[in-house]
Amino acid sequence: MEKLFAILIIAFIVLLLIKFGKGVGKKRWKKPDKPFSASWRKILFENILFYNNLNADEKNLFEYKVHEFLINVRITGVETEVNEYDRVLVAASAIIPIFAFPNWQYFNLNEVLLYPGLFNQEFKTSGEERSIAGMVGTGYMEGKMVLSKKALHHGFRNETDKKNTAIHEFVHLIDKADGNIDGIPSLLLEKQYAIPWIDLIKKKIDEIYDGQSDINPYGATNKTEFFAVISEYFFERPKLLKQKHPKLYNLLERIFDQKMAGKLKKSPGKEINRNDPCLCGSGEKYKRCCGKP
Repeated sequence: MEKLFAILIIAFIVLLLIKFGKGVGKKRWKKPDKPFSASWRKILFENILFYNNLNADEKNLFEYKVHEFLINVRITGVETEVNEYDRVLVAASAIIPIFAFPNWQYFNLNEVLLYPGLFNQEFKTSGEERSIAGMVGTGYMEGKMVLSKKALHHGFRNETDKKNTAIHEFVHLIDKADGNIDGIPSLLLEKQYAIPWIDLIKKKIDEIYDGQSDINPYGATNKTEFFAVISEYFFERPKLLKQKHPKLYNLLERIFDQKMAGKLKKSPGKEINRNDPCLCGSGEKYKRCCGKP
């Protein structure tokens, strides 16, 4: 009996370590030791709707998490160049779904591979059956994510289509953090809501099959894809999701601990000019502060 109790205690500690992003047998993430890049802040300001709807303290936290992600996860171009814009969009995609969990770290990710466009199951960018825009690696690709650069950019340019491929794939990683990719994020979903969540998924998948849903039909593939697809909807069009699927919206609020329906009010900022106030809040003109050559 004592042995069983000890095993249960160890298992509980392991789950806590995973939940707070420390991982098990994994090297701790490096912490940023330099100021956040002004050029990265400009990219966030001009392109990330989520970031622009945060208050000053929340923006600082978002920047910190983006910075932390970028110094711990490699972003590599395959048959394409990777620039600051690409890197910041990837990092923002990673941080948006876990923003309410400041200690979260993607211990199950080492590298993001950016492809120029769609690819197939064999990760080829030419030939037939190229229909994949994103994938979380398994087997020999464990610890890697593959993303289409074109899809990455589109996810932040189109604010009305309820789709964001990069967020979709990072939600798969969140789902996988408990050891199973099954559409049930056990580390984020309180136990008493697991069965209602599963029942609601089944109901919503049936509605998709019956042609009575505005949810992306790809979500009907299985519970795993439904969770990722509906998470895209939650972060892209939260007000519409709350209006059309209130029970689903409420459970997603519990999972991600974010009240998205009241958050997205401002649009991404317009391109900043040299004479505009600096984004860092110094009160100086941009050209005299972060915008200095």
